[in-house]
Amino acid sequence: MQERRDEIVAAALELLGNEGAEALSMRRIAERVGIRAASIYKHFPNKDALEAAMISVAFERQAKVFEDADGGLAGIAAAYRGFALENPHLYRLMTERALNRELLAPGAEARAAAPLIEAAGGDADLARAAWAFAHGMTILELNQRFPADADLDAAWSRGVEALSRPRSRG
Repeated sequence: MQERRDEIVAAALELLGNEGAEALSMRRIAERVGIRAASIYKHFPNKDALEAAMISVAFERQAKVFEDADGGLAGIAAAYRGFALENPHLYRLMTERALNRELLAPGAEARAAAPLIEAAGGDADLARAAWAFAHGMTILELNQRFPADADLDAAWSRGVEALSRPRSRG
């Protein structure tokens, strides 16, 4: 049962990665697995549950990328940007809608957040600010909202530098 569930998630992730969210239909996913679309519902009660499983896998992949990063906010920021640019459709699935945490695999989101919180010196508020900066920069880059001559590497560096400055808690 778990093996088939994993196979369905893998097929959905591959379809998403190759063709984007508009290609994600139960029929198309089922074709890739070699089953009927209705059979997917034996493993997932609805499409939201399947997407949550996909997001859980994405968090695990993202966590691995973060754990392998050079450390510090700069390393995490570079890993975040790289992950999103390499997986734009998956990144959008992870970030463009409300996150139904009840459907996620236990601990997946926390594992992805842990390296960022550590890089922020354990300061969860700073980690959230860094994530907001990284997400904003990333989604604007994916949406091609920066002018063609914008030096995005410099903008990333300046933003990370600002977030990395010693600060007082007040």
